[in-house]
Amino acid sequence: MLPPVDLRPPFNITRTSHVVLHVADLAKSREFYVNVIGLVVSDEDDQTCYLRGLAEACHHSLVLVQTNGEATCKRLGFRVFFEEDLDLAYQFFRSEGLPAEWVEVAHQGRTLHVSDPIGTKIELCATMETRERQYLNREIFKGAHAQRLDHVQIFAPDAYALCEFYSRLGFRNSEYLAHGDKLLGAFMYRKGTCLDLAIVENEGPCLHHFAYTVSESHNIFDACDFAGIYGYGTEVERGPGRHGPGGMLFVYLRDPDGHRIEIFNSHYQTIDIEIEPVRWDAGSLSTSVRWGLPAPTRWYFEATKFEAVPLIPAVQKPNPETLESYVQKQLLAKNNV
Repeated sequence: MLPPVDLRPPFNITRTSHVVLHVADLAKSREFYVNVIGLVVSDEDDQTCYLRGLAEACHHSLVLVQTNGEATCKRLGFRVFFEEDLDLAYQFFRSEGLPAEWVEVAHQGRTLHVSDPIGTKIELCATMETRERQYLNREIFKGAHAQRLDHVQIFAPDAYALCEFYSRLGFRNSEYLAHGDKLLGAFMYRKGTCLDLAIVENEGPCLHHFAYTVSESHNIFDACDFAGIYGYGTEVERGPGRHGPGGMLFVYLRDPDGHRIEIFNSHYQTIDIEIEPVRWDAGSLSTSVRWGLPAPTRWYFEATKFEAVPLIPAVQKPNPETLESYVQKQLLAKNNV
């Protein structure tokens, strides 16, 4: 069902590091991420804003870049452990016939731009400038008090094939979604918790969401309250609820450009080698458990495109139970009583 994992991969990715997004109105997006999500600004100018969570020492986990065009995702960032891992990564991607080029990126050490087999744009670095952690400076806290970037989720046209690629890079599965023998979703990690990279089968590559942790469960409701205060009440897209995979409380919101962000409270550790991945029946592709309504249709199908990357149709198009289909089914049942 799951591809084998290379536990001694060709280079050592340690965690999800950062997300770089195009935005149509930098000031408006800054306001959303500071006042609703609770991130802090590390540096900014009239074209770029660098943000981080309250518990993050590294310079940025989210970069907002002003654009006059489409609001796409420019890059997903991963950290590697040593500088030499960058050289090994360069050799690996070139040997696979995949793009790899050295670039200069502000506030980061030596940086490598690569693409995976479906075209997902990735940025690798080993070091980044640091700033003082702000998690004890409660007088500056705003919004949902977001602590740190935890993971990203992408759409891929063939979930198994891309899971196989990242398994070769040392990513292990904590849990997965399957229907019969068909893998539809893989929850993969490097840092020893449930997630760094989630892969779900759908037209892609696209960024479905990126997720920040919060320390207190009530901060999830704070995100909803501040979304309403700042005019984004209708962009509280899914939840609050509790996931089955990972077991965490969550809410999903859409930012001014429609980029999707998840706020969630925590998940378990997966460091030990004997831990086996947990299988979830994905006949409906629902990742809620025990309580909470299904997600709306747009949560399953809308996502952020990557800059200048063509979309590939999915091998198997999702057919989940959505909020709309659930309500319709309940109305039909009521009318038939």
